[in-house]
Amino acid sequence: MINYTKQIAEKIAKAVEIESKEIENYIEIPPQSDMGDFAFPCFKLAKTLRKSPVAIAAEIKEKIETDEYIAKIEEKSGYLNFYINNEKMVEELLKEIEAKKENYGKCEENGKTVVIDYSSPNIAKPFHIGHLRTTLIGSSLYKTYKYLGYNTIGVNHLGDYGTQFGKMIEAYKMWGKEYNLEEDPINKMVEMYVRINNLCKEDEEVLERCRENFRLLEENDEYCRNLWEHFKDLSLKEFNKIYDMLDVKFDSLNGEAFYADKTDEVISILEAKGKITESDGAKIVDLEDAGISTPCIIQKANGSTIYATRDLAAILYRARTYDFDKCLYVVAYEQNLHFKQIFEVAKYLVDEKYYKGLKHVSYGMVQLPTGKMSTRLGNVVKIEDLINETISKAKEIITNKNPELEDKDDVAKKVGIASIVFNTLSTTNNKDQIFDWNTALNFQGETGPYIQYTYVRTKSVLEKVDEIPQASELDYSVLTDEASIKVLKSLYAFRETLEATVERNEPAILARYLIEVSQNYSNFYNENKVLLEDKKVQDARIFLTYAVGIVLKTGSSLLGIKMPNKM
Repeated sequence: MINYTKQIAEKIAKAVEIESKEIENYIEIPPQSDMGDFAFPCFKLAKTLRKSPVAIAAEIKEKIETDEYIAKIEEKSGYLNFYINNEKMVEELLKEIEAKKENYGKCEENGKTVVIDYSSPNIAKPFHIGHLRTTLIGSSLYKTYKYLGYNTIGVNHLGDYGTQFGKMIEAYKMWGKEYNLEEDPINKMVEMYVRINNLCKEDEEVLERCRENFRLLEENDEYCRNLWEHFKDLSLKEFNKIYDMLDVKFDSLNGEAFYADKTDEVISILEAKGKITESDGAKIVDLEDAGISTPCIIQKANGSTIYATRDLAAILYRARTYDFDKCLYVVAYEQNLHFKQIFEVAKYLVDEKYYKGLKHVSYGMVQLPTGKMSTRLGNVVKIEDLINETISKAKEIITNKNPELEDKDDVAKKVGIASIVFNTLSTTNNKDQIFDWNTALNFQGETGPYIQYTYVRTKSVLEKVDEIPQASELDYSVLTDEASIKVLKSLYAFRETLEATVERNEPAILARYLIEVSQNYSNFYNENKVLLEDKKVQDARIFLTYAVGIVLKTGSSLLGIKMPNKM
């Protein structure tokens, strides 16, 4: 299918003898359709060509011609406005969707590798609402990069290392028989941890035994190692229930513990390059020259490393193992300083290709409206509780709307999860957000259920015809009215939307796009009767409906939303 942006850029580049890639970056889609389908702001070339934008626009217009794809070119106030041949666009678009079906917008492998570090809950602790955005943003980016042809590695960098495990081991030695960890393991482990932690505050001898347990764990003591593995397995079993519900997957579960024996090499490399200095007995890397006033601690005065050292070991390992082009860290903005520090220190550990590919995808907090949810763990809201309560509320709404609906439980599950996923991802990464059920479960608002409802409407229409017509036999002129063109232009923008999503690492771009497609189809549906006696018109509108269903389902799956067939 033709890339209009690229074709227009080539025309302009030829006229002014400038690299077309540079021109391509400046081409925009006007806010109103009467200003054209694409626009080029000529002031971008004013400095290079030493002319006014108005003069540049006039000069370029003189040198370029319309063709079968570009129907009209206008100059206005220093802009060049391009109007495409709608009928040709409709023909190419629908033929491509027919050929690619659910793979429309997908790319072949591009030879690039991206590592995405996301979710990363702590072993033996609740998987709480604070992990929701990292899990869903990371998962959506994972799916979208993969769809666009990247070799994509999803890493769950588990919080499975630290002195707290020495305490957990001691708690199990003392009271293990009192707790059945097979039943409600996370809460039982939390109870054990709280109990041993309180005892450590009262009894220095117990605290010493906990430290000794951790030392033994680091030295691979069989008993301590097996117990730690048991805590980890129990935790992952609980976490995987949530990951399965949210359709989240990983390629690696290498957490902090995996890198514990790899930190010596980090320290050796930094020392060999003269980057380590001492401060109160600790080993640090001074980052003043990079504009970072806080040094990066590499080793504490007692000889132990910290998570920054293990993150640096992870960068070294990932560069060697995956040969990545990008390595993304989907972590809350509270860790901005940490990532500035380790990315700066990474310059001394890995080649330029790798440290330039490091990116912190930061995000804001997610909260619930006060008083809307209580848990046994006080102010810790578990994701599993949030999911179950949302599914329950979704079922209530669905039952009221459609009492005769079959498979209510399955539909409620899909709708409930869609409301959580969309609510989480539709907010731009850097903003804090509040999850409110009344907003998230609104079937008419800008929500996940609204996108699902629109998809179900397309399914309902298609069930009323015997077969989907062939794109090559359609009369494309039928689909050149304003409402149809608006839908089709939004479908045309699918691939471009996915590329923008990964370029900015913002699933919100895709989420907002799916709302736009849904709204455009709803307007089309309200203005145009789809099933009618005129077969030529019906076939064209049926195929448009079919195309909308494909894009909504594919795009939603990249967010982590599954479509019901009925609602």
